[in-house]
Amino acid sequence: MTKEELKISVTELLPSASFEEGSEWTTVLTGPDGWDSFARQVRSAPQLDFDYLFCVTAVDWKTHITVVYHLTSTVHRHTLVVKVKLDHDHPEVATVSGIWRTAEFHEREAYDLMGVVFTGHPDLRRLFLTDEWKGWPLRKDYEDPVNMIKL
Repeated sequence: MTKEELKISVTELLPSASFEEGSEWTTVLTGPDGWDSFARQVRSAPQLDFDYLFCVTAVDWKTHITVVYHLTSTVHRHTLVVKVKLDHDHPEVATVSGIWRTAEFHEREAYDLMGVVFTGHPDLRRLFLTDEWKGWPLRKDYEDPVNMIKL
């Protein structure tokens, strides 16, 4: 499936989607509303069959946080990147761990280091940091008294 064909298929499932141009993979920009439904559709639609989620990351843009999902179809050999824009002060989005099991670990990492809350996650707790840790160390507003660099 070409990038244009993929865009058409995605637009049929999520009419409000917009696309980021200039990247290697087709990249969809959306908000948290409807993300769960859209994720289920791209997973189960026969022409898409995005059966493998291989990466979930979060990016702090100071004004908002973006959660980035990388999906691929092992059947059709196409890839889709979905960027979900979240509120900076209360970043919250539905978990996709029930759709792609690999999301469980990745979402815990994004929660632990960036403070993104994945609603409905079966085991959302710190992964690397201790329970007593205060703050989200990968956010740009995190202040570490030992680190002198300000972002």
